[in-house]
Amino acid sequence: METVSHHGRETTYERHDRGGEGPAMLCVHGSGGERGVWKSQARMADERPVVALDLSGHGDSDDIDADPGFSTLSAYADDVIAVAEETGSGVLVGNSLGGAVSLHVALYREFEPDALVLVGTGARLAVLEDLLAWLADDFERAVDFLHEPERLFYDADDDLVALSREAMRSCGRAVVERDFLSCHTFDVRGDLDRIDVPALAVCGEHDRLTPPNYHAYLAEEMPDCEFETIDEAAHLAMLERPAAFNEVVSEFLGRAQ
Repeated sequence: METVSHHGRETTYERHDRGGEGPAMLCVHGSGGERGVWKSQARMADERPVVALDLSGHGDSDDIDADPGFSTLSAYADDVIAVAEETGSGVLVGNSLGGAVSLHVALYREFEPDALVLVGTGARLAVLEDLLAWLADDFERAVDFLHEPERLFYDADDDLVALSREAMRSCGRAVVERDFLSCHTFDVRGDLDRIDVPALAVCGEHDRLTPPNYHAYLAEEMPDCEFETIDEAAHLAMLERPAAFNEVVSEFLGRAQ
């Protein structure tokens, strides 16, 4: 575990490097998550360095004082850029909220990634009103809802579900609500044609939170974007079906180099 200081706070990250020569990839988790959701992507470190961070207020990173929406996404983008520059990571791999943050970086910052991998995400990330209400008033119901079949997972082992639940509880209600409210306001549908770096939109075939048509839209609207699905997986495909996910990403990055 390592840290980088920026904007008056510390952001924690973990790096795996077994001498691979490919461009380093920086993995960005989703709402209520932490760097551990990318634990199986460490297997790719023979090909390229793999870095995973905790966004502010998640895992071991310091929190921020930011309103939900653009301000929060901008602060998270600061986290990503700080770690990317510290580790020499050119490929941004973002899941859900992490995909929104990666798109924010590509659109609104001077940092230009070499490639993007957008996992379980979309150009717009509207959140069910009932879920927003539960996040405000009944946190455990919100956590239960997200872990019902075909949402975060399709048919995952109990230990993976427990990992995800614990990450959300560790973040706490306020941070998780801030994450989902920030997703709810996110909408870059009119800007996708400005992102000309190689990109991959990839999702689990059973993802009901950000279904396959969200990713097909990204592939249609971005100038250089491919679209892939992962069988027998839902929103956290990289955690639920890591071998298939890693293969798809590795093949894409091989073409994008």
